[in-house]
Amino acid sequence: MSSLTASSENTASQVTAQRMGATLIGMGVLHFVAPKPFDTIVPAELPGTPRFYTLASGVAEVTTGALLIAPRTRRVGALAAVALYVGVFPANVNSVRVLWNKGWPARIGTIARLPLQIPMITKALKVYRTAPR
Repeated sequence: MSSLTASSENTASQVTAQRMGATLIGMGVLHFVAPKPFDTIVPAELPGTPRFYTLASGVAEVTTGALLIAPRTRRVGALAAVALYVGVFPANVNSVRVLWNKGWPARIGTIARLPLQIPMITKALKVYRTAPR
């Protein structure tokens, strides 16, 4: 690979990392500002209260987002993002169950969100591979 190609790939990965980081920070903040929608999709089978999981995932998202934005911590942030995306998948599956009776728009939205985890995970892995060591 030429240095020009590697440079443009690194720049694209940097932009992806910054966007992913900003999105995670924004979503994490929403967990604190408007927690009720997040509470409703926490699987009831988990021990503890839904609010605990809402707030803990909000902290995880803000922290992961900050790690992704900073170049020195981007590799760790990318791995944390992979873990986060895998970790919240059960809540996304549960949201299909919880929101099923809310009508077709809710059904479509929750079902469509499930396969979106795959490109989010693959993008985080690409950020990991191209992040500065």
